[in-house]
Amino acid sequence: DVRMYMANECEEIGGLILKLITAITDKAKENVNTIMPGYTHLQRAQPVTLAHYMLAYYNMFNRDEQRFEDCLGRTDMLPLGCGALAGTTYNTDRDFLAQELGFAGICPNSLDAVSDRDFALEFLSACSISMMHLSRFCEELILWNSTEFGFVEMDDAFATGSSIMPQKKNPDMAELIRGKTGRVYGDMITLFTLMKSLPLAYNKDMQEDKPPVFDASDTLKASLSIFTEMISTVTFNKDRMKAAVKNGFMNATDAADYLVSKGIPFRDCHEIIGRLVLYCINENTAIEDLSLETLKTFSDKFEADIYENIDPAACIKAKLSAGSTSFESVKKQLDDIN
Repeated sequence: DVRMYMANECEEIGGLILKLITAITDKAKENVNTIMPGYTHLQRAQPVTLAHYMLAYYNMFNRDEQRFEDCLGRTDMLPLGCGALAGTTYNTDRDFLAQELGFAGICPNSLDAVSDRDFALEFLSACSISMMHLSRFCEELILWNSTEFGFVEMDDAFATGSSIMPQKKNPDMAELIRGKTGRVYGDMITLFTLMKSLPLAYNKDMQEDKPPVFDASDTLKASLSIFTEMISTVTFNKDRMKAAVKNGFMNATDAADYLVSKGIPFRDCHEIIGRLVLYCINENTAIEDLSLETLKTFSDKFEADIYENIDPAACIKAKLSAGSTSFESVKKQLDDIN
């Protein structure tokens, strides 16, 4: 019964993930040319497109859907006919039973069939990984919704006002999904702890396998449904994103690459641009706002074409590797999805 229940849950969760993937892909298609900061260490790093950002999460959830599909293959095995642990003396056609009950096959060893809960652990692991991806996405939306970022506007249906501060709009649904991730982790750890020292075959401890499975499945399904609606209705402040690219010297790496193209070893370029950035910080300016005369005081290799090379759109377009944030690469990623 548990295996039949979980097989249905794997299929249902997989369907919910596919709906979320569609919503994410739609947002990516709308924002192929939307430029925003990319981050490492939560520090502005290099310009990317919002579509590229969305497609990163597409890939995460696409792997999640594949995990549940894989989990289904190991869950969909019939233990019926294995008896208490050693099999049965009655003439039981287990292959016939599997066919009649809709199972893909039978558990090949009676001892293992009775004591196996790997399929449940695998299911809980897949649930936990999927919740982790939801939580990461929620964390970004929560940050982006803040006044400090101002990148997104949450739909009123997924936010609430403060009980005492009328100016606030809190991203409550995103916070609740982020919080429920720990709950699903707890379900997984519960079953791992339950199984860690059980000898073969059946032990009464195993009746505790069902509550964490039921809870994790219900929590993930609710979270996926709500998140899909939330991401479908969120609006992006494209002007704020583009303005954020100008601050933080996000074209510094491209300026270094420019000097590499002029024949300077990257190690030396890194040092030159480091001094250049420090100068800009002290002068409260940006690299692209410096005169060519000033740039040449750091390296005589700078020419007038430096400005077109460190424009944010040019920085994105210059990425040549497959899977990069370049406009052409993102379009190809979207084409491959379709």
